Amino acid sequence: MKTILISAGVLLAAASLACAETKSGQTESVAIGGKTIGIKYSAPAVNGRVGKLFGKDGKIGSDATYPVWRAGANTATAIHTDADVDLGGLAVPKGDYSLYIDVGNPASWELIINKQTGQSGMTYDAKQELGRVKMTMGKPAAMVEQLKYTLSSAGGNKGNLQLAWENVVASVNFTVK
Repeated sequence: MKTILISAGVLLAAASLACAETKSGQTESVAIGGKTIGIKYSAPAVNGRVGKLFGKDGKIGSDATYPVWRAGANTATAIHTDADVDLGGLAVPKGDYSLYIDVGNPASWELIINKQTGQSGMTYDAKQELGRVKMTMGKPAAMVEQLKYTLSSAGGNKGNLQLAWENVVASVNFTVK
């Protein structure tokens, strides 16, 4: 009986650690001009892997879809827009999409808008791309442990989509039509 209780305790501890590493069901949204843009994603943690996430030899480099990354963890990151938007020069009709990021060039990531939705983050079909846009790259003031998306209003009908994780901040401006 004691062995069973110890085993159960070890399993519970392992499950707790796994949950601490990735937060599923994270959401971020912004209302601009009465229209909502929202992102749903799973947020992985750096978990001691600083400097070992991005790049061909990093954690993401081992993904079968590399250099295309699911822009989160688990299922593909989802974006919904109630309005047509111009996302960094790409016309995105209102609706539902998946987000991916081409991280092949560390100095110049590309945000990929994919028309396929509901898939695993490890399922990427280039034929379903609506388009790609260059992201503005930067560094956070401090290391970002848990991946974080931010959608913010920039005044009028303009906004900004930003992803921050580890030692990277990547963003793209958008306009609600």
